[in-house]
Amino acid sequence: MSRRAFTIAAAVVGYTYVGFPVLVLVRARLRPRPHTCAPITPRVSLIVAARNEAASIAAKLENVLALDYPRERLEVVIASDGSEDGTAQIARAKGDDRVRVLDLPRVGKAGALNAAEAAATGEILVFSDANSLYAADAMRRLVAPFADPDVGGVAGDQRYVVGGADARTEAAVATGERRYWDLDRAIKRAESRAGNVISATGAIYAIRRELFRPVPPGVTDDFATSTAVIAQGRRLVFAADAVAFEPVARSGDAEFERKVRVMTRGLNAVIARRELLDPRHHGFYAVQLLSHKVLRRLMALPLGVLVLSAVAGARRSALLRAAAAAQGAVYALGVAGLLLDGRGRARPRLVALPAYFCLVNLASLRAVWNVLRRRGIDRWEPQRGPT
Repeated sequence: MSRRAFTIAAAVVGYTYVGFPVLVLVRARLRPRPHTCAPITPRVSLIVAARNEAASIAAKLENVLALDYPRERLEVVIASDGSEDGTAQIARAKGDDRVRVLDLPRVGKAGALNAAEAAATGEILVFSDANSLYAADAMRRLVAPFADPDVGGVAGDQRYVVGGADARTEAAVATGERRYWDLDRAIKRAESRAGNVISATGAIYAIRRELFRPVPPGVTDDFATSTAVIAQGRRLVFAADAVAFEPVARSGDAEFERKVRVMTRGLNAVIARRELLDPRHHGFYAVQLLSHKVLRRLMALPLGVLVLSAVAGARRSALLRAAAAAQGAVYALGVAGLLLDGRGRARPRLVALPAYFCLVNLASLRAVWNVLRRRGIDRWEPQRGPT
């Protein structure tokens, strides 16, 4: 029984972490589906939902207003979600005639985004976070794929940065997260080359105005908005050269809470978009969505079975003894990385990925529990600092 449980769990884990990425990479090579890019400059409305972002909003506006994009083709809409720290006032002071500031009561991020979309006038809606800073050419790169009429949305490339004194004390989970995104970036390139990326990241993405659908509360807004493009039969592609920079997590504790929130809302978003899991209508994209957004979020369960079955069968099987020892080593490194937690102690690179791996799967367990007991997360306070 221990060996059978171990084999089944190992197959699920192996497919999710290794088999699926290999499948995506092979498919991109065998069945490419290129899309057109051209140096177009449609009228763009860049939307930022901000909650108590006084520390970030001035730099954000300076960054956006200095982008290499025609001045008369760019509009910025800042939706302040009941901010109590002067975010709206700072935005008005730092903006120019291209900036519209909505000083809203506390309505939650979904409500703020919906209000901003209603106020926007651009044919392309670009969404960003208050603490994301764009590369100078990011806007031009982001809108270039809209030259293809089949493209309804474009996901940009989010990169985490750390600098100054923080570079010496970066949390182990933050280092692990940056390494994870290196792999995720390669997968997104392959997904886009063969069809669609699964969804966009909130730091930098764009959709055609007519494809926007109101964001419901309790879901990940970037997932809901970007997958609405696919639900309406258009392509969601990846622009790897449209880059936004965000700060890494300041601590493992802050990142854990953020992951729980993101995963809880992400699972609720998949439930809301469950029609996309039907391969009869959405083909290989349904496999992508199931593998990446469902199985990966549930990995803590088969991983737990792997540990328990390996320990239970260790006395009778050399294979299970080796598996138990290997898992013990990985989790020990992960715990060590979480304990270091970027508090100025030496942080060996060896613990970074195990620490991130442990944190993500612990957060996923709590997220699943939140979904099972129908505990939504509609409102929260920002967790990351300014860049």
